[in-house]
Amino acid sequence: MGGECDANGARAKLRMATDAVRRAVRTAARSSPGAKRVLVQAERAAGLIEHTIARAVPSVLQPRPRRLTVAITAHCNLRCIGCRYGRDFMVGEQLSLDEVKGLLTDARSAGIELVRLYGGEPLLHRDLPAMVRHAVDLGLGTYITTNGLLLRQKIDALYDAGLRNITLGYYGADEAYDRYSGRSDRFARLEDALRYVRSRYGSELSLQLNYLVMRPSVSLAALRAGWEFAERFDMSFHTDLLHYSLPYFTDGTEGGLKFTAADQSALRAFASALSDLKRSHPTRVRESLASIHSIPDWLLKGPGMRVPCDARTLIWVGADGSVQLCYVTFKLGNIRERPLREMLFTEAHRQAALDAFRLNCPNCHCERDSRISKDLASRIRYAASPPRAALATGERALGETPAPG
Repeated sequence: MGGECDANGARAKLRMATDAVRRAVRTAARSSPGAKRVLVQAERAAGLIEHTIARAVPSVLQPRPRRLTVAITAHCNLRCIGCRYGRDFMVGEQLSLDEVKGLLTDARSAGIELVRLYGGEPLLHRDLPAMVRHAVDLGLGTYITTNGLLLRQKIDALYDAGLRNITLGYYGADEAYDRYSGRSDRFARLEDALRYVRSRYGSELSLQLNYLVMRPSVSLAALRAGWEFAERFDMSFHTDLLHYSLPYFTDGTEGGLKFTAADQSALRAFASALSDLKRSHPTRVRESLASIHSIPDWLLKGPGMRVPCDARTLIWVGADGSVQLCYVTFKLGNIRERPLREMLFTEAHRQAALDAFRLNCPNCHCERDSRISKDLASRIRYAASPPRAALATGERALGETPAPG
């Protein structure tokens, strides 16, 4: 009994310490971006300590949901290669406004701080502005992930509702984008939408480009095109990796998206070039160098990457109301059967958090930056850069301003 009390006391002290750091981060973020960067590093250091202790005493890890991801609709206006939305995944499913409002209210009461509304394509949901307004009124950090094609028609209502942060999927430029998305002239429509958004709202809206790293996009030419697109519309630059375990995405063999051992050199060149961009443009590329350096291993080793998962900070809700710890697995229930508040901090929730840390799961690469930052062995392994990219003779470095005339 005494040992159990000591363990509970240790867990409580650890939670209090890390929560104090998080409160400091949030307070600083409101007043000073520079202080925020320093405190984010402090938060990661606290996470490193917590995960290091958990290697020896896993019971110190308890579910602590901070971020909620909600697929508000399964409808989509693209037919991207490999993606099952709009085809055979949760066909016709969509959450109602009342369902989402109840979910957000429960989430805020449980200590969740950030909500991501996505799909499918969230801009297809007529009640998205009302969902955003409710989330903002609750004090939740709120953003949407979209393909952006309908932003010209939808952005005014979303801005009025309080939306200030948008992330957009990027699958290549021009014909490459249209080919991947299964629709013609969509890249041109995306450019038109972003021109409208920037001309109307300027820097009041934060835009992030989510660059999907797959075989067709791993060349330096493709990276350059993506980078120039992000610069043109003043977007931060983030990489998403081709998935091998998402229930709404195929294994990557469709369309030749999946990497093989023969792609190792190309992946290392890509990671090296992206590392250079991170060093020269640290505010545009927000993910850590260690995360960038790890890209080749994640894409070639897949589930063989044994980096403890931090999904205990997440909750995912599908368009059919299903609730999971993360995008991939650990089912907790369905909000159409009982409210979210009755699923959180239960024994099933605690066991899911522990199983995620132990990788008793398909072991996806979600949250790779956070996972690496909290795992000492991974931080050491990926501190060094991969071999530098070999640029063609006379080719300027990525992100470098071309010489005049």
